[in-house]
Amino acid sequence: MRSDAARSRQLVPLEEQDQIALVAWFDLAYPALRGRLAASSAGARMRPRTAKRQKAAGMRAGFPDLCLLTPRKGFSGLIIELKRLKGGHLEPEQADWLEWLARQGFMAVICKGFEAAKATIEDYLREEQGGENA
Repeated sequence: MRSDAARSRQLVPLEEQDQIALVAWFDLAYPALRGRLAASSAGARMRPRTAKRQKAAGMRAGFPDLCLLTPRKGFSGLIIELKRLKGGHLEPEQADWLEWLARQGFMAVICKGFEAAKATIEDYLREEQGGENA
């Protein structure tokens, strides 16, 4: 029989599950921006040979999970480091990227779970004077 802690962990979606749901929601909610919320593969698990090739091709440790390169509210774009609702933690390389991107003019944030990321995107894309979403 599973412990309560094991059952609790099982109910919290994995970061990847939240990210898949978030991208699907975004593409439906913002059809004019469909496909513009882009993900990096920096956190993906891959074979050592593939990882070596990807690193040589420009994949960098700690690069944020999601990028929406749409200027809004004085920012150049929205950068999201998505974490699991419970248990996710920020790695030093991730913090470094977020700090650097913020200095470059991006809104660079950490979101814990689908709902936090969804609310962040909605707020970021909400027009000040009730304009369109694209």
